[in-house]
Amino acid sequence: MTGHGAPVRIGILGAANIAPAAVIKPAAGHVEALVAAVAARDPSRAQAFATKHGIARVHDSYEALIADPALDAVYIPLPNGLHGEWTRAALAAGKHVLCEKPFTANAAEAAEIAELAAASDRVVMEAFHYRYHPLTLRIEQIIGSGELGTLQRVETAMCFPLPKFSDIRYNYSLAGGATMDAGCYAVHMARLFGGESPEVVSAQAKTRDQQVDRAMTAELRFAGGHTGQVRCSMWSSDLLNISARVVGDRGELRVLNPVVPQFFHRLTVRAARGKRVERFPRRPSYAYQLDAFAGAVLHGRAVTTTPEDAVKNMTVIDAIYQAAGLPLRNPS
Repeated sequence: MTGHGAPVRIGILGAANIAPAAVIKPAAGHVEALVAAVAARDPSRAQAFATKHGIARVHDSYEALIADPALDAVYIPLPNGLHGEWTRAALAAGKHVLCEKPFTANAAEAAEIAELAAASDRVVMEAFHYRYHPLTLRIEQIIGSGELGTLQRVETAMCFPLPKFSDIRYNYSLAGGATMDAGCYAVHMARLFGGESPEVVSAQAKTRDQQVDRAMTAELRFAGGHTGQVRCSMWSSDLLNISARVVGDRGELRVLNPVVPQFFHRLTVRAARGKRVERFPRRPSYAYQLDAFAGAVLHGRAVTTTPEDAVKNMTVIDAIYQAAGLPLRNPS
């Protein structure tokens, strides 16, 4: 672990659009985290990114950043198909890893990375930031309290418009597809709120081409007897839908925008005591995630988005692709 009193020094692989919101802004003023370096395929882009965001060091390759002895951890916001490769490399260099979701291209690769992580003393965390927000913790608490009764159905959705088909998120060779980029959230929420990993009963895809889905709907069955549905889209008639619904035999919970509740959210519970709405702090979900990552690296605190959890998530994603008649994603 990093010495007490010193922040976790993080290097970013790639000048990705998500990096400012996910790590750079939350680290600004954070006493336990510091973004200290960045690398990109194009060094001039990395330099411009560093200048814009006040990052002290620029490396001319991913390999050079990972080898930097002045860094404790690596944040990986690269395309899906590259996550496994660079998590392996970071672990080999003794770095802690915060890896963007989806963790890997498929469940087999996730299991391989999980083994490497377990054999190391490094923190490896999948960046499901919503998981650390008080809204999510409260939903877990309500379900666990029994207020809704016995679970009957869990429905989750992550739909947003991405009509630019040249985007890497539609690139099969980079492990793209709606179920990877949007559906990984819907699957994760279904597993979390459903209390276990479900069986995939059926799945229907809307496709961009023969390999890549632009939207997906899957029906689920949980061992506890309840059913579920996940819906995701990057381009369909369901333009924007980020939500979850949990139905029990004594009540129902609905949440609007559980993924990035800092922008807007609404948690509504209908149960024996009537209907109520609960609201939560506007502090970004990414800030809670960085708290958890730094706490794990510096103080050995447990995180919930572990490699083992990622294997379970990728297993359901693989099963959805199989049920829909589409090929599994492969690492680049």
